[in-house]
Formats: sequence, structure tokens, C-alpha cells
Amino acid sequence: MSTSPSKQMHLGAFLMSVGHHAAGWRFPGVDPANTMNFAYYKKLAQTAEAGKFDLIFFADRLAISDRFDNRFDTTVRYLAQARPEPISLLGALGAITEKIGLAATASTTYNEPFFLARAFATLDHLTGGRIAWNIVTSTNDGEALNFSKQEHLEHETRYGRAHEFLDVVTKLWDSWEDDALVLDKENGIYADPSKVHYLHHKGDWFGVRGPLNVTRPPQGHPVLIQAGSSDTGRDFAAQTAEVIFSSQPQIAAAREFRNDIHARVLKYGRTPDSIKILPGVMPIIGATQAEAEEKLRHLEDLVHPLGGLALLSDSMNHDLSVYSLDEPLPELKEIRGNQSRYKLVQEMSKRDNLSLRQLGKRFGGSRSHRVVAGTAEQIADNFAEWFGSGACDGFNLMPAYLPESLTDFVEQVVPILQERGLFRREYEGDTLRQHLGLARPQNRFT
Repeated sequence: MSTSPSKQMHLGAFLMSVGHHAAGWRFPGVDPANTMNFAYYKKLAQTAEAGKFDLIFFADRLAISDRFDNRFDTTVRYLAQARPEPISLLGALGAITEKIGLAATASTTYNEPFFLARAFATLDHLTGGRIAWNIVTSTNDGEALNFSKQEHLEHETRYGRAHEFLDVVTKLWDSWEDDALVLDKENGIYADPSKVHYLHHKGDWFGVRGPLNVTRPPQGHPVLIQAGSSDTGRDFAAQTAEVIFSSQPQIAAAREFRNDIHARVLKYGRTPDSIKILPGVMPIIGATQAEAEEKLRHLEDLVHPLGGLALLSDSMNHDLSVYSLDEPLPELKEIRGNQSRYKLVQEMSKRDNLSLRQLGKRFGGSRSHRVVAGTAEQIADNFAEWFGSGACDGFNLMPAYLPESLTDFVEQVVPILQERGLFRREYEGDTLRQHLGLARPQNRFT
């Protein structure tokens, strides 16, 4: 029996460079020069919109990783690193799409609340209410060194800053009430000053007077996304997030994660349907199971193990070059980067008895997310099983190589999900909140 909160799943497309797989840029038919080509991103956005996806999502990292061997040589040699700044990209894509949601990552550790509140509010206006912010605290020292700091903040400190950062941003979005604009030309009254508010915020990290000089966004607040899975990250998400991009390769773990988040959400006075959980998944589609598996094998053969370890070093904020490639990943007492990702990778390494060399190739492929290789029908079956069992509210699709793997999913898998009644045939609303079934937040000043 289904325990899903809605009869239809939600789909996001996580579009990274020319493919989410570390070797995607080398796959036949992929043009690695597309990473900075707007015509390419335009095609991806329009393909996802034709497939009626809820949203497309662009991650961000504020440095080229040099955690592996304390140099960037391995990273730039083996991995596609060039990619556009995502908030700027959303502005361009908003002009050539009509319905699909647009999400970008922005860090609470290396930004200021007023700037991000203004940028995301502006985009929400320009797109008619289709914007989402993926809230991250960043991962490593390389980012700190690009912002006049010597090292990255500790895990708990980062989340303390993030809580205050988000509080200030949402206050700024609320600083204009929905009906603050009067626009009375005859009497010369532009806005009602009683409905525009100072914040006078003074906290541990920020002093922000306000108000914002952008009116309240069409969605009230752009949709808030979070991806942390550590205990602190889960608590932060339960208090603040409306969408969680999660990483659970196994269905039982996904159900446990969703149940845990729902319990935490209730603790903070929210309802479970106020948050949508979308685990990452990389589908590899073939005309037959054998063809799909051959595509996956080819991708795996193209991954350089050091490239995968450079990715993992970046995520963990820990130099893995100091360990033997033929030994397993060591037990590390302290991780100053992504703690939940390290836990997943450590479990995978132990379960499959992987050497560090093998782990590099594995992580470079999946980045600890789920990979499903099969026919369109088999992938639809797999999605239906996860969704129907209450493991998730939908999926954050991670196309391995682009644009082909996104096009294949839209043309082959989406029609099967639609035929089964598991996914929309048309958009029924205009805003991202409407696509996701999320309420518009009340203004705290009213």
C-alpha cells in the first residue's frame, strides 16, 4: 500500500556541466565545450520543461578543488570544472521558459543576506514565481581562501550562521507586505509606508536594518531547498526546508530518512506535506538491459580513479592523496566537510570491500547517489516502487551525460510514468510552489 502523500511524484533535473557522471564529458556524443554555452543550457531547460519537470537545479562551488595533494592539477586534468555562476544563469533561463521551476545553490557562509535576498526576490519577480534557493554552508578550505579567510568554518558553526542568515533573508522578503504598493497616480502615493518594515536585526553574525528595496516575491518566499543529511543538517532542514535533495542509494535507508524528517518536522510544528523529499538518482537508459549496462560499464571505464578521489577529497575537505590507493578508505575521526557524504562513502567502501582506487572510480560515477541501469520500462518500475513504498516524494534526476540522457528520460520514461498516472501530463499552476503543492508563506509582519 502506498504511503506517499500525493498520488503523483515530483521530478527535478540536477544539471551539472555536461553530465553528472565524472566521465560524462568523455562519453560519445557529448561536447565538453558546452559547459559555458548558453544555447546548450537553453536546450536542456526546454527539454525538461517539455517533460513537465517541476524544476531544474544548478549547484555551485566557490573554488576549483585543490584538496587532493594540495594542488588543483588532478581536478582540472580529469574533471569538467568550468561552469557558469548559477544565479546569473537562472536569469537567462527564466526568459526562455514559461512554467518550469528554476533553482540555484548559494552559500550562507560566503555571502551576505541582503545580497541573496535581493537577487532571489528579483528573479522570482522576473519569472513570475518560479525560483528556488538551495541553501548550502559550503564544504572546504578552498572556498574560504577565495573570501579572505584562512580556513572553512567548523560544521556546527556553519549551521549556526546558516540559521541566522536564513532568518534575515526571510525577514527581508517579508519587509514589504503584499499590498504595500498603492500606485495611486492621482494622489501621488506610490506605497503605504505603514506596510514597509525595518528589520533592525542584530545577531551573532549579521546586523541588517532593512527593508529590502525589492517588493515581496510572487511566491512570498522563493522555495527553500536543503541537502544536508547529517544530524545537524536534518534538523536544519526540518525547521526550514521545503524540498530536500537527499542521497540514499538503498530503499530502506530512504524510507528511514523520510520517516525521520517527518518526525522532526512535526517536532517543529510543521506538517509532513510541507516538505518534499527527492533523493538523487542517475538513470542509464538502454533499449535493452544489456545495452544500458554496457553504457554504464563504458562510463565507469572512462573514470580516472584520481579524478574520483579529487571529488571525494573536495566533498570531505580532506586530502586523500596521502593514503595508499590499494588500501581501504581509513576511518577518520573528524571531517570538516560533508559529514553525511563521508558516512555514505565509508559504508559503501566497507560493504563492497573497496580499495581507495576502486572507491575513486565508484564515487566518480555516482557521487554516492543511486544509479539505475535498464530499459525505460524498468526505470519507470523502479521509480514507481520507491514512490509507492513511501521512500520519497519524487526524484532529483542526475543525468549522467548531456543532453542525451535527459532527452532519453523525457522521451522514454516520462510517458510511461504519465500513462500510469504517476506524473503530470500538463502543468496545472504557474509557480513552483503550485507545482510542488507548497503553501505560500504568511508575511510575519501582518
